[in-house]
Amino acid sequence: MRTILHADMDAFFAAVEARENPALVGSPVVVGADPRGGGGRGVVAACNYEARKYGIHSAMPISEAYRRCPGAIFLPVRGELYSSVSSRIMTILEGYTELVEKLSIDEAFLDVTGSTRLFGDGVAIARSIKREIFEHEKLTVSVGVAPNKFLAKLASELEKPDGLVIVTHGREKEFLRPLPVSRLWGVGKKTGDRLFELGIKTIGDIAASPLNRLERHFGAVHGGRLHRLANGEDDRAVEPGRERKQIGRETTFDSDTDDRERVRTTLLGLTEEVAARLRHKGLAARTVTLKLRVAPFDTLTRRRTLDRSLTTTEAIYPVALQLFEAADRRERPIRLIGISLSGLHERLPEHQLGLFDAPGKDPDDSATQVASAIDQITHRFGKDAVQRGKLIKRRLPAGE
Repeated sequence: MRTILHADMDAFFAAVEARENPALVGSPVVVGADPRGGGGRGVVAACNYEARKYGIHSAMPISEAYRRCPGAIFLPVRGELYSSVSSRIMTILEGYTELVEKLSIDEAFLDVTGSTRLFGDGVAIARSIKREIFEHEKLTVSVGVAPNKFLAKLASELEKPDGLVIVTHGREKEFLRPLPVSRLWGVGKKTGDRLFELGIKTIGDIAASPLNRLERHFGAVHGGRLHRLANGEDDRAVEPGRERKQIGRETTFDSDTDDRERVRTTLLGLTEEVAARLRHKGLAARTVTLKLRVAPFDTLTRRRTLDRSLTTTEAIYPVALQLFEAADRRERPIRLIGISLSGLHERLPEHQLGLFDAPGKDPDDSATQVASAIDQITHRFGKDAVQRGKLIKRRLPAGE
C-alpha cells in the first residue's frame, strides 16, 4: 500500500509578503494590481485569509476586491521572490523522496512509501516537512496523508491553514462518508443540484448508490468516476518531473502595425490556441507571460503568476490583455505579439465533461464547461468547427 502526501502552502503569495513585512500580519492583504493607480484594472493574484473573509478570491477583478474591502493592503506581484521561495521549499520536499510531483508553485504530491525506513511513517514525515518549512521559511503548509493522490489532496484542504489530516488505509470510506458531495472532483453546482434532487447529499450517499443509477443520470464516464472517487479509489502514480516548461504561441505581423485593436484581437486568437493546447494535454497553468516586439526590434515581456489554475480563454485573456496594456507605450508600431503559459501542472478534475455536466469548483465553472464542450466538437469536426465571433473575420498573420 502506497503512502502519498499532498503538501499545499497556505495563502502562499500573501504569506511570503507578510513574512517579508511583519506589519502586514492580521490585516487583509491582496496581491495583484493597484486598484487606484491602475485605474481599477487587473485581477487578484492572491489574498490572505483575512481578505477572504470579505469574499475576495483569486482572479476576482481588482476593482471588486477594492469595493469589498477598501481598507485592504494591495501589493504588486513579486514573481521572482515567490519562485525563489518555492524552489527552496521543493528542495526540502525532495529531501524526503525522489518521487515529488510538483503541481504548481505552491503545492506538490510526494510518494513516501519507500522513505519510511529512513524518516518514519507518513505522519512522521508530514510533521517533519511542516516543521522544516517553518524553521527555514517561516511559512506554514497544510499536508494530507493518504493511500492515494485524490484522498491526500482532499485531506490537505480540510483544515487550512497549517493543517495535518490523515486518512488511514482501510478507513477511506469512513473518512469520505460524511463529507458533502461538493468535495468530490467534478461536482460543481449543476451536478451537485442534480445529486441533491436524487436525494444524494454526501459522498457516502454516492458510494452507496448503485453504479448503474449514477451512469444513467450522469453518463458512463462521469457516473463511473463519481462512484470510484466516492469509494476512495484512485490508482494514479506520483510522477516526478511531470511539470512542463511552458506552452506558447507568437506571431509576427506582415508589416508593423499601429492598430491596437488588431493586436488585441490577435492576442485573443493566440490565447484561444494556447488554452486549447493546454486542455488537450490535460494541464493547467499558473503563470501568463506576454511578449511584445516593437519597431525597430525591441522586445518587451511582462509576466503574472496567480494562485489559481488557469485553463480557459476567459480566465487567461484578461490577464494577458492587462499585461499588454502595461507593456505598450503606444509610441511605436508593433511587430510581434505572443503569449506563453507556464507553471504547468496536472489539470483536475480528470474527466471529459459533457455539454451539460458541471465542471467542479473552479471559479469560472461555466467557461470551463463551454470550453470542454467545444474541445469535444473540435476534436470530432476540426478546429474551425466552432469559432468566437470576434475571430471569424480575422486571420492570424504567419506565425514564427
